Amino acid sequence: MTKTNTFYWVFTGLFAALMLISAVPDILNTAEAVTFMTHLGYPTYFTPFIGVAKLLGVVAILIPGFPRIKEWAYAGLFFDLIGATYSNLATDGLVMGMLFMVVPFGLGIASYVSHRKRNQV
Repeated sequence: MTKTNTFYWVFTGLFAALMLISAVPDILNTAEAVTFMTHLGYPTYFTPFIGVAKLLGVVAILIPGFPRIKEWAYAGLFFDLIGATYSNLATDGLVMGMLFMVVPFGLGIASYVSHRKRNQV
C-alpha cells in the first residue's frame, strides 16, 4: 500500500467516523439532537433528514468507485460542516467549543486532498 493510500484511508476513516457519530443521533431523532437543532432555529423534521444525508455521504466516500458521487458527497459533507459552524456562530456567537470544528474540517480536507492525489496516479 502506498503512502498516499495509507493517508487516504486513515483520514477518510476518521472523517467518516466523526460524521457517522454525528449522524446517528439525528437519524434516531434523539431528544438531544432535536433540542440542539431547534436551538439553532431549524424545524424538527430537519433533524432526521440531515442525519440520513450525512449517513449517505459517509457511505459514498467509503465505497470504492463512483468518482462523481464521491465528489458530491464530499461537497455535501462540507456544506453540512459549514452550515453547522455558521448556525452556531449566528446563534451563540464565537465560543471556545467552536474550536472543535477545526477537527472535522481538517480531517475532511486531508481526506479529500489524499483522495484527489490517490486518483491522479
